[in-house]
Amino acid sequence: MRQFVVVGHDAPTTPDEISLEDLPGAGRLDVLCRCVNSAFFLSHDLRESVRVHLVLDDEYVVRFEGSELRRLNPDERSTAALIRGALEVREEAIGAMEANPSPGVYLGKGDFESTIETVAEDATLVELHEEGDPVVDVDPPENPAFVLSDHHDFTADEADLLAAYADERVSLGPKALHGDHAITVAHNYLDTVGFAQY
Repeated sequence: MRQFVVVGHDAPTTPDEISLEDLPGAGRLDVLCRCVNSAFFLSHDLRESVRVHLVLDDEYVVRFEGSELRRLNPDERSTAALIRGALEVREEAIGAMEANPSPGVYLGKGDFESTIETVAEDATLVELHEEGDPVVDVDPPENPAFVLSDHHDFTADEADLLAAYADERVSLGPKALHGDHAITVAHNYLDTVGFAQY
């Protein structure tokens, strides 16, 4: 299983905040949608052994399960519609119980800290950061969970939490990448066993 945790610092937490005509204006939801699409899509195929956690403004977490997804299409609007649909049933997320508005999409109450703590229980936590160790010097982990931020840097509290929980802090190259591009490079790093097998 490959997992990706993406922090949406300004992400909407109610469906009314999401206009499919203006995704950048909805707390840069376009960034999160591109990350989801990069995590799952191959050419004419979908990665099933992938899980994505979108942390929305430290209030809700939208979880996508590749093995169950049925209505994800490779465009930002349809991904945003799934997120909006999840937020429409947010009242059904009670305590630890998640809402399940569509196949493979779950919404629960949660924040960055609780998400990191849960994911770290059964995954190798890898912080993606431009100042991390070069990824080529790190052996590909089993059951990796890559953690990345949206268009903002991690906050001081988030950085402290990752310092405590992350098994690795890696950089994917000499240039800073967009989040969705970083996910693609991370997949390639794993697909090629550390860029060694093609």
